[in-house]
Amino acid sequence: MKLLHRPDLYCWSEFNSERNIDFHSIAWLRAAGNILIDPLPLSAHDWAHLQSLGGANWIVITNSDHIRASQEIAKMTGAQIAAPQGERDTFPISIDRWLADGDEIVPGLQAITLHGSKTPGELALLLEATTLITGDLVRAHRAGTLMLLPDAKLADRTLALASVRRLAELDRVDTVLVGDGWHVFQAGQARLQELCG
Repeated sequence: MKLLHRPDLYCWSEFNSERNIDFHSIAWLRAAGNILIDPLPLSAHDWAHLQSLGGANWIVITNSDHIRASQEIAKMTGAQIAAPQGERDTFPISIDRWLADGDEIVPGLQAITLHGSKTPGELALLLEATTLITGDLVRAHRAGTLMLLPDAKLADRTLALASVRRLAELDRVDTVLVGDGWHVFQAGQARLQELCG
């Protein structure tokens, strides 16, 4: 796994040739138990690395299209799985905890419900006020910028833009870690505001 902008954050990735971007997963290391977000399959190297860092207590899935390797990793680590409340009636795997807007998953990690994306109630996650972690709605196919999920995949563009405006009001956000594409490590709020223009 690759070290990110903080010593307690790691990322592992998989290149998607159809879109010519990387898909990402995040690991947040905590003394009280590590959190994995939208976990992709782990290589032998990354699995050994995760074990050396203490495994995982929770897996957070931002939307049902990002289940990825959550079940397999949960079986290997004993982690519990959390997912969006908005998909409770249709989520295709068993979930230990449903997350609604404003829920604190663990101290320092808050769920933000987004509307208008391709799945109902997609989550963004706010980590200690300064790092925003997104699933599908906000992504980055070009370094240094952010973009929305293409219109053809949005359930409601107006609601999607309203959700992004809400994210752009998070005035301490400097970093945006995206599920798809390029992470933004500086001026994250400004990049979110550009999406609202």
